[in-house]
Amino acid sequence: MKTLKIIIERSTDMFSAYAENVPGIYGGGGTVEEAKQSILDSIALLKEYNTPDNIPSLLKGDYGIIYHFDAESFLNYYKGIFTNAALEKITGINQRQLQHYSTGLKKPRQPQLRKIENGLHKLAAELQSVELV
Repeated sequence: MKTLKIIIERSTDMFSAYAENVPGIYGGGGTVEEAKQSILDSIALLKEYNTPDNIPSLLKGDYGIIYHFDAESFLNYYKGIFTNAALEKITGINQRQLQHYSTGLKKPRQPQLRKIENGLHKLAAELQSVELV
């Protein structure tokens, strides 16, 4: 399946979003949810107001959307769900370092980003296998 890659970044006053692999798709909002909805609206408008020849091939037929966050935006967006203590347990990265990443004081290197991503994916896989009785 084709994948539309959406980058979500936090600025000083809003979240902005854009398609990494399809030009002309932009969005934004005060929250991540608003930025995601803005992107979906942008895609709908692009499809509605263009001829089939002018619609990017990736948007024809079935495609999935993957949202890419920078570490600071991700950590801030999910701060109400994941405490730094919980993230430390999931990722193995100490709380102080995670705090530096979430405030933008420091930017994580690729190995640290992979640790965060892998820890979250492992947690998601565990949660997918849970059945409550």
